[in-house]
Amino acid sequence: DPRMDLVMLALAGHSKNFDKVLKMIDEMVALLGKEQADDDSKKAYCEAALDKAEDEKKVLEQTVADLEKAIEEAKSSVATLTEEIAALGDGITALDKSVAEATETRKAENEEYQATMAANKAAKELIGVAKNRMNQFYNPKMYKAPP
Repeated sequence: DPRMDLVMLALAGHSKNFDKVLKMIDEMVALLGKEQADDDSKKAYCEAALDKAEDEKKVLEQTVADLEKAIEEAKSSVATLTEEIAALGDGITALDKSVAEATETRKAENEEYQATMAANKAAKELIGVAKNRMNQFYNPKMYKAPP
């Protein structure tokens, strides 16, 4: 520091008047006090900023941990839903097969029903013809001549 050099020069010169040197020392002490006060306020600001940054870091770390947990839960949920979708797909395939089998069974039963109904109709007509024939011999008033 050049001021210190000036103080040393004045002391080395064996000057009898130390007023100027004392004044310079007082000014230097005042300046150092001011610089110390500035440094203290800057230190307090930096410490507060560091504390705030550390708090924000903790909050962000907690948020990251929560998000990682949520991601894991979502992955688990996706896996479960994928399995459920596959199971439902298999169920739909089985249901489609069952519906197809039931349709075939109903078609077969309907064909059998139609055949039975045709046979019943033919039997009724045959009974009607036989009854009319019997009426010709046993009850001529009820007899209807064939067309």
